[in-house]
Amino acid sequence: MSSPNKKVKKLEDPGSGDGDARDYDLETQKALEEIDGCQNQIDGLNEKASDEILEVEKKYNKLRKPYFQKRNDIIKRIPNFWVTAFVNHPQIAPILEEEEEDALRYLNKLEVEEFEDIKSGYRINFHFDENPYFENDILTKEFHLGSSGDPASQSTLIRWKENGDLTKRAKDKGSLKGRKRPLVGHKTFFDWFTDHGDPSSDDIAELIKDDMWPNPLQYYLVPDIDIENGIEGDDDEVDSNEDEDEDGDEVEDGGEGEEGDDSIVVVEDDADEEDEEEEADGDGEGVNDEGDMMVDDEAEQDDGKEPE
Repeated sequence: MSSPNKKVKKLEDPGSGDGDARDYDLETQKALEEIDGCQNQIDGLNEKASDEILEVEKKYNKLRKPYFQKRNDIIKRIPNFWVTAFVNHPQIAPILEEEEEDALRYLNKLEVEEFEDIKSGYRINFHFDENPYFENDILTKEFHLGSSGDPASQSTLIRWKENGDLTKRAKDKGSLKGRKRPLVGHKTFFDWFTDHGDPSSDDIAELIKDDMWPNPLQYYLVPDIDIENGIEGDDDEVDSNEDEDEDGDEVEDGGEGEEGDDSIVVVEDDADEEDEEEEADGDGEGVNDEGDMMVDDEAEQDDGKEPE
């Protein structure tokens, strides 16, 4: 019969790096094998859940599509809706140059289209009215898996009008001081659109896809939301505090304030000093008072004498 503490070499230590197996007693080895079996079942369920979640997502993408279209039709009735939403977005606004903002005023429709299987990619379509900057009606940036299986991207070639290339204008202004906004990574909106250097970490595309597109109304209404949340009231509170500070300065100028504790202590100390001085000078004052009384008596006697 084998000892329960007998050690065997079974599972490899994942932290060893050289593939060496660690020694475990039979009981530990059995528990580890059971844990490994449970983990395989969990991984299988996770994969199944992912597949089912994708199917659910595809189903609801189709259900959402007519509402996205209806929303875009309504948005066309609001002037400058999309440029306002972009300017109010805290992460997108810093890459917008003033002339790019002007170009986005001609943006009449934005849409994000996920590929049928969702996992393989998506595209962002920008629809423009006639404008003084480029000829294109639609500009599209697409993200997909390349032939190697790695993320890749491509975008519409912008047909710039004469002197309308905003990427060149931004570079010419890059060294100027007094910019309206600092450039993030020295990239502007149209620089981002034409850049395909690192599709796997395109933050702007992810913001448009996962934040702007699902609910652009929240960014169009940012100033109104700020007022509702009391930000305007905070300004009033600051003004009130400033008024209080001014009142406090006036009190200090008058020589009296409401710092009662310190003032009282000072007054009491002065009173004590005066009492001590009076006690020290008490005898002298008594003599003077007696002398004064004697002088007064003599004066009264003189007044009472009859003239000879």
